[in-house]
Amino acid sequence: MKLFSSLAVLGLFAGAALGFAADEKKAELKCPVSGAVAKTENARDYNGGKVYFCCMNCPKAFEKDTAKYAEKANAQLIASGQATQTKCPISGAKINPEKTATVAGVEVKFCCEKCQGKVAAASGDEQAKLVFSDAAFKKGWEVKAAK
Repeated sequence: MKLFSSLAVLGLFAGAALGFAADEKKAELKCPVSGAVAKTENARDYNGGKVYFCCMNCPKAFEKDTAKYAEKANAQLIASGQATQTKCPISGAKINPEKTATVAGVEVKFCCEKCQGKVAAASGDEQAKLVFSDAAFKKGWEVKAAK
């Protein structure tokens, strides 16, 4: 019985820690329009997932010109754990786990040195556009089905 009680307490602590980590991840999300901290109550459907905004005005701006904010919205889908990489975002080919680059804080995998080099040669917003644009997102990322 004592062992069962200890395991139960350990399970509660582990569950609390995992819940806290998930909450921290949500707290880190940035609004794709303003760059401020996003709130879960200001969500909109996008590319099969939910994109979060800081206020009720930003979704309006997003919906008015979605293309302008696509890279940041897609990056948020990845950062929030809703999307996972399945293929190279440049070519759509099978990824090579040894060919990587960090773009906007996200580790991105590529199929070959050529695609990796193309992204490495770009900088800042151009890198994000190469791997997080709607076209690249559709080639390389998959949104998990909501449970």
